[in-house]
Amino acid sequence: MASLDELISQVPIDQVAQKLGVDSATAETAVRAALPTLVGGLDANAQDAAGAASLMSAVNKHSGSTILDGGVDVAKVDTADGNKIVANVFGDHKDQVISTLGSVNGSGGKDLMAQLLPILAPIVLSYLAKQITGGSAPASTTASAGNQGGLGDLLGGLLKNAAGSSGNTGGGLGDILGGVLGGNSGGLGGLLGGLLGSGKR
Repeated sequence: MASLDELISQVPIDQVAQKLGVDSATAETAVRAALPTLVGGLDANAQDAAGAASLMSAVNKHSGSTILDGGVDVAKVDTADGNKIVANVFGDHKDQVISTLGSVNGSGGKDLMAQLLPILAPIVLSYLAKQITGGSAPASTTASAGNQGGLGDLLGGLLKNAAGSSGNTGGGLGDILGGVLGGNSGGLGGLLGGLLGSGKR
């Protein structure tokens, strides 16, 4: 079963730390703050038909990715693609999201977050694509527009799992992120839930 912990386990913390020039503890804190935020942003975008279609198209493009096979090599992650994903997910609010994430205790600040999110975004979409296609079917068949509902269920399940694992039973995105980030979300849940909650930017 897909879970946020499983997704986090796909990220090679030591490689991320080396690439960003920080220690492993800082890198792990940053990854654990950024990943649920990315998933939450994707889920918010998937709440209406246009956003879901756009997201499904992005997942389709990553359905043939081998980035997760045999362990992620951060050096091979396409950060240019990652930058586009982050811009599409958060839109005009990207800088605000990065700044808020950077304020999480021990996360390394907003400059580190600005570098980290484009590394994580292709990993997240490749993970979603694998979950939807089973890692084998071509994008043109299994990961089709008809699976938009399945994608929404997958994203919602990841966020619900995050809430459960943090001991937080609240259903709101703010509650979930607050639990995952140990109460240091700094209004991030409100930002995503309010500004992106309609699925529109």
